[in-house]
Amino acid sequence: MHSPDSGSSSEGLSAGPLPAGITAPSLSAPSQEAAGLLPLIDAAVLDELEDELAGTGLAKRFARDYAAMWDQRYSRLAAAVHSQDSESALDAAISLKISSAMVGGVRLAKLAELLETLIRLGDFGQGKVLMERVAMDGGLTITELQSTYILGTD
Repeated sequence: MHSPDSGSSSEGLSAGPLPAGITAPSLSAPSQEAAGLLPLIDAAVLDELEDELAGTGLAKRFARDYAAMWDQRYSRLAAAVHSQDSESALDAAISLKISSAMVGGVRLAKLAELLETLIRLGDFGQGKVLMERVAMDGGLTITELQSTYILGTD
């Protein structure tokens, strides 16, 4: 297998020049700190979804399914990042970003967005570091979602 800096990549995902004003280190510490300032869950997102669905309970079911799929979703993402599979990692990061945003997991959605950027830049070294934060905040998000939304209200 090639080293992390070997330059092999999928189409359009190579680690070319960074966008103006962005350096790889700025994507890790300061961005992670900014993400850490976000709440784990924005309950208003699920409340709004429930209102849009006319109180059918589908929003709670979506939240329950999201929580139940966390381990599988995280494992898929972690495996892709650790194996430096750009295509699978990008797909898993985008899926996590979108589903987290839909369930109100704003901090996890932001971390997934940061991870998506690192993957697009081909920086799997920083991606592996960020995965530790994704694991920690992902677990906290699921715990809060279960205790405050899934179990906390009917």
